[in-house]
Amino acid sequence: MNTLKYLADTLRPCCRINARAIFSILSNVHSKYALIAVVVTAALIVPTPAFAATSVRGSDGQKLMASVTRVKSGQEIQVSGQGFDETVGVYLAYCLLPKKGQAPSPCGGGVNKEGIGDASYWISSNAPSYATGLAIAFTPGGRFSEKIRITKKIGPHDCSKVRCAITVRSDHLHEGDRTHDLFIPITIKK
Repeated sequence: MNTLKYLADTLRPCCRINARAIFSILSNVHSKYALIAVVVTAALIVPTPAFAATSVRGSDGQKLMASVTRVKSGQEIQVSGQGFDETVGVYLAYCLLPKKGQAPSPCGGGVNKEGIGDASYWISSNAPSYATGLAIAFTPGGRFSEKIRITKKIGPHDCSKVRCAITVRSDHLHEGDRTHDLFIPITIKK
């Protein structure tokens, strides 16, 4: 049963407690059934790409998460956030990764006058009256969840050759405020 102990010890920390308990139980079972149980348990514990989200945290505790970061051009990914300041609107977009201290630009999706899109969103719980139907309100807890379509190109820029990312930045009502900037780099699969 040393193999079972090794498997339990090499798992990610979040899985160790449950895996050790499972492997402890399995060590008391006949070896033939234990092997079958180990295979089934390992299949359930090992994360699949759909659950292997990437996330970044901002200085105020806000969190930006993407379902995947290695994608094919045209693929939609789920992007969500939590803990954002609901008094400050943000843009969620797929953009070129900016130099430190600069706003992300250019971004995919362009101007989103219809309030719908698949590469950029305006998220604000206190948007001005002209933004009716354009901005999406945060849900309680400074949360949002949107699908973003990833493309190989943003304008003339090829994201397989330059760095592109899922980005969050302050909206135009807080222009120049870089404190809300968050980036999750995206890799385009060939």
